[in-house]
Amino acid sequence: MPDERPRRLLIVTPTYDERENIEAFLSAVLAAVPEAHVLVVDDASPDGTGALVRARAAADSRIALLERPGKLGLGTAYVAGFGHALAHGYDVVCEMDADLSHDPRHLAALLAALDAGADVAIGSRAVAGGGVVGWGPGRQLLSRGGSLYARAVLGLGARTLGGPRVPVADLTTGFKAYRRRALEAIDVGSLRSNGYAFQIETTYRALCRGLAVVEVPIVFHDRRVGRSKMSRRVFAEAVAMVWRLRAAALRGA
Repeated sequence: MPDERPRRLLIVTPTYDERENIEAFLSAVLAAVPEAHVLVVDDASPDGTGALVRARAAADSRIALLERPGKLGLGTAYVAGFGHALAHGYDVVCEMDADLSHDPRHLAALLAALDAGADVAIGSRAVAGGGVVGWGPGRQLLSRGGSLYARAVLGLGARTLGGPRVPVADLTTGFKAYRRRALEAIDVGSLRSNGYAFQIETTYRALCRGLAVVEVPIVFHDRRVGRSKMSRRVFAEAVAMVWRLRAAALRGA
């Protein structure tokens, strides 16, 4: 018999100095998916982001705050959030940015892709119907070049470890939805990337484990307030990480 339990959905968002965005983000997400719970993983934001979330959580049981002692990085924030989701029995987990660059209205399409059989649904800027608003030519080139580079090194778009053709176009997107079994299969506790390489690593692991990964078109809007977390160090980590991922896959690790 099919499982008729209500689906338990958790949306995880890491924050660092997102005071100007977080309240609008929480309101927009809960308006789009009222049944969802939202976990904010805050890295001791100096601007008081955590305090705002704590106040919202006191008034709305759908909101929770996981406070960390300092700026520990995007990847470890997601690992902590995913671990929380698995420990608390959530069936579906979404990740998205708190800076309003990911439109909560796209959540319905990501969840529909899971309902249709996907294990992982990727909010893609690089498929028909997707795109980016507000980036200059340099940032566009960096994003597209990063995905092309990662796809070439990892062998995606051709054959993934002898499996079926898997042409994933957007490897660096941070807007995704996972079934619980997908997070268990990719062994989130062992993930090691801690910047934007984290997005490449999670998708690559899902493909290597034979999970069904589907791209759903989204329109990404550059942040209107606050500062981007992209840096040369983050970019360099991603460049190096794809080679380590490929080597580990070839060893069967």
